[in-house]
Amino acid sequence: MMHPLEELRDAALAEIAGAPNEQALEAARVRYLGKSGSISAWSEQMKTLSKEERPVVGKLLNQSRTAVAAALEQASEKLRAASESGALAEIDISLPGTPNELGALHPLTQMLDRAIGLFRRMGFALAEGPDVEDEWHCFDALNTAPDHPARNEADTFYLPDGRLLRTHTSTVQIRTMESAGPPIRVIAPGAAFRRDEVDATHSAQFHQIEGLYVDEGVSVADLKGTLEYFLRELFGSDTAVRFRPHYFPFTEPSFEIDVKSKALKSGEKWIEVAGCGMVHPAVFEEVNRARHDAAYDPEKWTGFAFGLGMDRLAMILFDIPDIRFFAQNDLRFLRQFAS
Repeated sequence: MMHPLEELRDAALAEIAGAPNEQALEAARVRYLGKSGSISAWSEQMKTLSKEERPVVGKLLNQSRTAVAAALEQASEKLRAASESGALAEIDISLPGTPNELGALHPLTQMLDRAIGLFRRMGFALAEGPDVEDEWHCFDALNTAPDHPARNEADTFYLPDGRLLRTHTSTVQIRTMESAGPPIRVIAPGAAFRRDEVDATHSAQFHQIEGLYVDEGVSVADLKGTLEYFLRELFGSDTAVRFRPHYFPFTEPSFEIDVKSKALKSGEKWIEVAGCGMVHPAVFEEVNRARHDAAYDPEKWTGFAFGLGMDRLAMILFDIPDIRFFAQNDLRFLRQFAS
């Protein structure tokens, strides 16, 4: 005569075999193997059995649980396979596939990486500083007069607490000299902000690499050699480089730099690309006051500084007519720079 457990097992297996979906399988699992399931209930009945019956019923109980659990797993796998097969059957393999597009670095990122790599080869270390600055780091420490136009609210983004968005990354040069004594050789890549009317050649946010080199005996010849090497590596070995006298409050003497290269679309036309000069002694003296020492004695140390606009260099190098393209996220534009 069949034991009640065997009857429950066979009933469970039949129900599982005929289950049309996952919901029916789950219902069968709960009915037979759940906490209050009919097979599970036999665990409680074991204590009421005689010593002779317990081993026999215990073995049968374990076999029934194992058989039902295995059937549930097998049926579930079968239903999942059928479901996936049905989904695949709806796919029209004659249709063209959806191409996977590979991304690429933004042209400004490419420009920054290239420039940083060139300066790293010349021994310049990377330095960073905050985008939100105070007037001392942005203007006073850089020998900028109180009535200089750059300090006007029409030219600079001031915050309610008197701080401002840095107008150049020269602030990082000051912070570097505050925290470390000479000699130093650093570049400071990053964003700068000015209240410019946005048009094809102007933006309220742009990107710079500013450089600073301070050591004993640094001269204009070192400045020219460094920047001529950089610009010829960037635009081509036949690039002509011209230094024109200019005025910046934080350097003396100061220069604007122009380039001319047959590799560029402008051909034989001179293009302004950068500003530079020898660090003004007043900058060293202001840094010394902030440090409360004479680490940057202008009688002992000299240095040069320069500023390069990454947006402008990218526009020249890649022949980009409008600076606004950099921020529009237009794939038609960006795809041109994917390698």
